Amino acid sequence: MSDLSFIFLTSILSGSTIFLGGIVSHFFGDYVQTGETKAAVIHISIAFGGGLLLSAVGLVLVPEGMEVLSLGPVVLSFLVGTIGFFFLDQFVAKKGGKLAQLIGMLSDFIPQAIAMGAVLSKNPTLGILLAIMIGVQNFPEAFNAYLDLKTNYSVRKSLWILFILSFAGVFAALPGYYWLSEMPRVVASIMLFSGGGLIYLIFQDIAPMSKLKRSWIPALGASVGFLVGMIGLKMLG
Repeated sequence: MSDLSFIFLTSILSGSTIFLGGIVSHFFGDYVQTGETKAAVIHISIAFGGGLLLSAVGLVLVPEGMEVLSLGPVVLSFLVGTIGFFFLDQFVAKKGGKLAQLIGMLSDFIPQAIAMGAVLSKNPTLGILLAIMIGVQNFPEAFNAYLDLKTNYSVRKSLWILFILSFAGVFAALPGYYWLSEMPRVVASIMLFSGGGLIYLIFQDIAPMSKLKRSWIPALGASVGFLVGMIGLKMLG
């Protein structure tokens, strides 16, 4: 198998769960009609996705970035990401949109796909395992992102958006594989930029949406989501 075919198939593997998560979310909305059950599942999934995003920040994006960069670039990259996502969130809100879950998913997926591409060029086995873990993360995040999208677009358009975004990993992993594997400082800066933005999104948008009145269960979902990230990190060695 050629290098191009290998990176393409691996990236498709990690991104395919975006569309799959949207499909499952669509049928969940159609076939689960009970109000309390539906609300509980949605809030738990939001908290679980938030826990996964937090694990990506705390266990992968920030530690990997800090290992490569000195203090000045670390602070600059993280703050630029935080401020950039602040303005992006404001822009989306002014347009009447509600896309925190989608933005969070892509902010996690794209930098990790870049890192996956860089890893694949050095250690294909580790890269494949990373692709599997990214795919696991994408599923619940896409499940929630579809719910956000449906408030702005039709069902058909929402699913098309997720289908197209399933291929985003290909366009992120290819530069990582062919060029950025030799530019660790650039990869580290991208990771810290995303880490800063994700911290803002988690506490501004995602965590408040996960709270359910008279129920403490969704918060457990956040802890389980973080635990999944820990398990993935240990599996990656």
